Amino acid sequence: MLLGMSEPTFTVVHTILSLIGIAAGIVVLVAMFGSSRLPRWTAVFLVTTVLTSVTGFMFPRDHLMPSHVVGVISLVVLAIAIRARYRYRLARAWRWIYVVCAVMALYLNVFVLVVQSFQKLPSLARLAPTQSEPPFVVAQLAVLVMFAALCAGAAIKFRPAATA
Repeated sequence: MLLGMSEPTFTVVHTILSLIGIAAGIVVLVAMFGSSRLPRWTAVFLVTTVLTSVTGFMFPRDHLMPSHVVGVISLVVLAIAIRARYRYRLARAWRWIYVVCAVMALYLNVFVLVVQSFQKLPSLARLAPTQSEPPFVVAQLAVLVMFAALCAGAAIKFRPAATA
């Protein structure tokens, strides 16, 4: 049992956290283009995304998996984003560091969503059973290019008013 839950229940909780993180992250990313901070949405995004990565390590596994590597990377970029946002209050270079790290954390969550979609949804699993087939590669490449463009745009546009 994981945190007193059965594995299927724990999986549902982990998935819900991930989807909340993605939804909140999209709201935060869109707000960056208008230089809005959205403190509550940002907190929800950061907390649920951290919890998604942390709970990902709690599934029973006997060896290191690619999902663990993604989880470690996500936690590192989230730690930097949280520090940039709350400790350094987006001052000077911390503004773009925050944007890059926040967008990267969101991208990693969406990257895993695409992986899981190709594993769990029968119609996608038939298209790319080993996740090395062109439909999977194209989907992941499209997500990467989209997030790279969004990150660049957000880094340019996100210039919130200074706070004390």
